[in-house]
Amino acid sequence: MVQRNPFEEIMRSRQIFRNREFLRHTYVPDRLLHRDEQVRQLARILAAPLRGETPSNILVYGKPGTGKTATVRYVGRELEAASAGAPLRTSVVYLNCEIVNTHYRVLASLAEGLLERMNNGPNRTDLPRIPKTGWPVDEVYRTLLKILEMEGGLHVVVLDEIDKLVRRDGGDVLYSLTRMNLELRKAKTCLIGISNNLNFMDLLDARVRSSLGGEEVIFPPYNAKQLSDILEERASMSFCDGVVADGVIPLCAAYAAREHGDARRALDLLRVAGETAEAEGAEQVTVEHVRKAHERLEQDHMVEIIRTLPLQSKLVLLAVSLLAQRRPRPVISGEVYECYRDVCHRTGMEPLTRRRVSDLISELDLLGIIDAKIVNKGRYGRTKEVKLNVHPLQVQAVIQEDAMLAAPASDLLTIPLR
Repeated sequence: MVQRNPFEEIMRSRQIFRNREFLRHTYVPDRLLHRDEQVRQLARILAAPLRGETPSNILVYGKPGTGKTATVRYVGRELEAASAGAPLRTSVVYLNCEIVNTHYRVLASLAEGLLERMNNGPNRTDLPRIPKTGWPVDEVYRTLLKILEMEGGLHVVVLDEIDKLVRRDGGDVLYSLTRMNLELRKAKTCLIGISNNLNFMDLLDARVRSSLGGEEVIFPPYNAKQLSDILEERASMSFCDGVVADGVIPLCAAYAAREHGDARRALDLLRVAGETAEAEGAEQVTVEHVRKAHERLEQDHMVEIIRTLPLQSKLVLLAVSLLAQRRPRPVISGEVYECYRDVCHRTGMEPLTRRRVSDLISELDLLGIIDAKIVNKGRYGRTKEVKLNVHPLQVQAVIQEDAMLAAPASDLLTIPLR
């Protein structure tokens, strides 16, 4: 019997999406809704090279999903186009500091990006490629200066998630980048730092803070109406006609507005709702699909939170998950502490006091990973009942990604319950 092509049935079913790429974070629209004021502020500062001047450094602040990166990319794209015939030709280089997060890698990535651009244009160069590791940082810095001088013009360096870079590598790389203009003659640089942390400047020492200087642009969260407008525009580009039922977009906007006005969250919710409808072979995307998508994204969100927890919080959560896996009822804080001590013993960690573990349980409750409520046991006093909100096996799989907690699950499951 000849096996049928698995894609035939999918392609014959009703299409939900016209192009789902318009619902992804990487898409930068030609028109940014409800960010006119921020576009104007950035354009006012970055208009300097169009007059032959060097612009100030810029720090962009706002909660996740408030359009910071999309707006900076949009303004940068428009600036490059406008500067084509200007006295100071401008290029914009974008780096994500969650990935490029050391002094060496930032300088090397900038140099590599500029070299590639030069070798694809008229200013070809025979300067050596910089290896990913191995050179002294000052040699990478000197090579970057040579490349900038050969290229000339103004180079706007966008450092997204700049606070992650500072936490990982200190402020040395920022100091290097802000002092470059003192050594450059034919070229100039300008920094745009993007951060979710409104207290980012407090992470820097006085020397770096002084050299960075610059102007600030604040991005407020979107409200439900603004999110609805954004989703309406993206939905018209992403979905086939008539497949999005009434109530879908307002519900996506309401969920996202409740979670700090995060546009990325709203777009993810709408896209996953569409994918859920598509997987079910439904004719339309309905509010029920949105609710299912919200549940799924909540689980994914929890996984990311667990992955970034401090070590001792992971140990406490691991204890809760082991108890939840082997007991159907909610567990009490005393049981959690005894299991936590055994987990510490098995993984070679030093256990904390009962009071500190109780505080960590309260913190996990605030994050929504567990539910911890105080119950009165009469003459036995009061205690906390703890219930896990994520599947125990999912918790254990995420926690054991941490090399320090990579004990085999089978080994941990042999811990005797008291």
